Amino acid sequence: MKKAVIAALGLAAGAGAHAQTNVTLYGIVDAAFVGESGGSAGHMTKLTSGAASASRIGFRGTEELGDGMSAFFTLETGVKIDTGEEDAAGTIFNRQAFVGLGTKAGAVALGRQYTPYHTTLTAVADPFGTGYAGTSKNLFPDNGTNVRASNAVTYASPKVNGAHVELFYSAGEQSVLSAGRQFGGAVDYASGPLRVRLAYNNKNTDVAATGTHHDLGRNTLLGANYDVKWVKLYAAYGIDKGAGSATLGNANNPYGGVKPTPSTDGRDLLLGFSAPVGPGTLMFSTQHKDDRTHFNQDATSWGIGYLYALTKRTGLYAAYAHIDNKNGAGYTVANNTEPGTGNTGYNLGIRHTF
Repeated sequence: MKKAVIAALGLAAGAGAHAQTNVTLYGIVDAAFVGESGGSAGHMTKLTSGAASASRIGFRGTEELGDGMSAFFTLETGVKIDTGEEDAAGTIFNRQAFVGLGTKAGAVALGRQYTPYHTTLTAVADPFGTGYAGTSKNLFPDNGTNVRASNAVTYASPKVNGAHVELFYSAGEQSVLSAGRQFGGAVDYASGPLRVRLAYNNKNTDVAATGTHHDLGRNTLLGANYDVKWVKLYAAYGIDKGAGSATLGNANNPYGGVKPTPSTDGRDLLLGFSAPVGPGTLMFSTQHKDDRTHFNQDATSWGIGYLYALTKRTGLYAAYAHIDNKNGAGYTVANNTEPGTGNTGYNLGIRHTF
């Protein structure tokens, strides 16, 4: 696998040089001490890779083709800083792998890509950017295929008066046409200090090979932020309906007893802010899960964090979060790369970007 990664990266770099493609090497190196408590496993302390931002290395490139047209690509792999392993065994570019064409009428890309739903959370709605102990992943269904999907075709329109549209389709590539299929989109508007984004995600969790059939999982998410310089305000409201629409981050029954049931009809609310304080940034959010099934497994969480900037690229961070679960709900304090094992957690880490 290591030889395959090196060969693939070498080919990408070499092809860029011969074709006069503008290739950029980028990445994030992130590691933290993580503490978790409140679950049946008791108090746990560990070294984790990517608590704030998943550690990664990537290549992105563009080539101007003339007449307003350009080709572009991204190849991005995840790494575990604590062990040096790939973040997903048996893969090379599990995080992103796509190629596309951009024109005056918009951009089309093919490959493994982020969903518009996830982009709404990480870029617009969550002051933690879906990282740290305060991540929106604690209660919002931002895991699995809600984050990224393979076999995807995407379209992003040009911006007109601050607005643009994104479309997303992922083929299930099974014998039954609709099995494993996923589609969605987003409308994004930015003007001055305001940014608002409405996203939709629809996924079919049927498995054609086993004859297993489920209802469609549907997620609608409205996210917004407003920057008044001394503080940036965040808000999000989500509607989750159907099987697989709100799977639990930790599905291994972390609290023991009767196993929690994933909600098939819920509402998610987030309010938060980020603010420049001293040499760094203070982040805070509170979230609520309203489970409207007969289980009524609601949950409320809050999180706080601080990123201390040593330079523009390197920072130290600390974060803490707590969840109150109701009626046997099984939500756990996560971070960017782990689902967590209890209802309380903290991170103390360092992040460097390049």
